[in-house]
Amino acid sequence: MSNFEPEIVAFCCHYCAYTAADMAGTRRISYPSNVKIIRVPCTGKVDAIHLMKALEKGADGVYVAGCLEGDCHFKNGNIRAAAHVEKIKKTLEDLGWEPERVAMMNFSAAMGEKFAQAAEEFTEKIKALGPSPASQATSQAV
Repeated sequence: MSNFEPEIVAFCCHYCAYTAADMAGTRRISYPSNVKIIRVPCTGKVDAIHLMKALEKGADGVYVAGCLEGDCHFKNGNIRAAAHVEKIKKTLEDLGWEPERVAMMNFSAAMGEKFAQAAEEFTEKIKALGPSPASQATSQAV
C-alpha cells in the first residue's frame, strides 16, 4: 500500500513540545503535514480516553509529546502521560492491534529539529504498519 498516508495525532504540551514544533516551522524544518498537532496545557492532562478516541475517530497513530523528564512545568505531568501511553499500548495489544501505534516523546522547547525528525520517523513507522484496524473495520462495514 505505497500510496497510504497515515493520519497522525500529536498531543503536544504548550511549554515544550508545541514550542519545539513551532521552532521547526520558524526554522523552515519540515515534518509531515499529516501530523495534526493538538496543543494541551500539559501532557498530564491527556488521559487514556483521549488516545483511544483519536484512534477510534480514524487516526492511524497517536503520540504524546511533552517536556523532558524532570523538566515538566507541572512537576510530573509528563510522567503521568507516559503511564497513560503504556496503559494504552497494553490495551491495544489485548485488542490485537500494534502497540507501536501509540508513543510518548519528550522534547525541550529548543528541539525543533528533533521534533521534526521524530514526527518523520513516527510517520514512517505508522506507514509501514498500514491503516489502523479501526479504519479497516469501517471500510469493510461500508
